[in-house]
Amino acid sequence: MLLNYANYCYLSYLVLSLILWACAEYAYRVNSRRTADDPDRKNYHPMAVHLVPITWPLLLSLLILFFVVRALLYGVFLVLFTFALMVFRRPFLLIWLQQTARRIGDRLNEANTFLIRFLFGDWGGSPQPS
Repeated sequence: MLLNYANYCYLSYLVLSLILWACAEYAYRVNSRRTADDPDRKNYHPMAVHLVPITWPLLLSLLILFFVVRALLYGVFLVLFTFALMVFRRPFLLIWLQQTARRIGDRLNEANTFLIRFLFGDWGGSPQPS
């Protein structure tokens, strides 16, 4: 019974490898027909087509692994963010951002006021700083 499933696995691997090999071969031939100054032309090695049966299972495994890792990290982020919202009731990050924005804005306004007064003089419309 187990041997029957193994035969199906081997057969499906062989069929999928042949389909992917044919796709890679077709893409290589289309690319090789393009002119040298074509911006879509890529520099493929001729033996790259023959490595398809070896590389596609590895690339598929890595793709699945990266998806699982990203999903786990997203879950950890959600748990930690929820925990941080419950533990830290005071929005310290927002207060820090407001203070930083105010400091930057004050310096920019002082510099712009200095430039306007330096270039155009004081027209009497704005109070002088003491």
